[in-house]
Amino acid sequence: MQSESMYHVLTKMIEGDQQAFHALYDATYKDIYRTVSFLVDHPQDREDIMNEIYMQMWTSLPNYDPNRPFHFWLHGLVIRQVQRFRVKSWRRFRIFERIRVFSRQEHHWDQPTLRTDGTDPEISRAMHKLTDKQRTVIILRFYHDYKLEEIATLLNIPLGTVKSRYHAGLQLLRKQLGNLPLERKEENNAY
Repeated sequence: MQSESMYHVLTKMIEGDQQAFHALYDATYKDIYRTVSFLVDHPQDREDIMNEIYMQMWTSLPNYDPNRPFHFWLHGLVIRQVQRFRVKSWRRFRIFERIRVFSRQEHHWDQPTLRTDGTDPEISRAMHKLTDKQRTVIILRFYHDYKLEEIATLLNIPLGTVKSRYHAGLQLLRKQLGNLPLERKEENNAY
């Protein structure tokens, strides 16, 4: 969606037009879902986060500054919703652990599955071996082409921290993908 038509859709959304919301949803869903898929393992969790992102977008849109790029603002919403989800998950985990300890029942967690459409499965597996913080920086850099300074702004962390996570993440990815034949490495460089 071009920036002029995006601005028109955003204006209509602020006025409460549901059709404009559907148009914006259709234009952004795949990109946002791919990002969430890299950051969250469980498919049901992804769907919950996607719902929260678009609900938050609907309610926060009057606060959006049209002088700033919309996708940058939207990616900030994505990162904040994923971080909120992780905090909630951690709280739920602690509650479940307490219940399990008290009831002495075994609990089996679902195995995380990978769903990163259009991405080499080996790269997806390697990405999921990174820490959440490293993965977030790598995804914002390679899938959304943000500069390291923009990522620092988006995540509200110092540039040095972004660089540290970026280089550590790349180093781990190279280590993970190092066993691939040379021609596979070249294919996989198209993150």
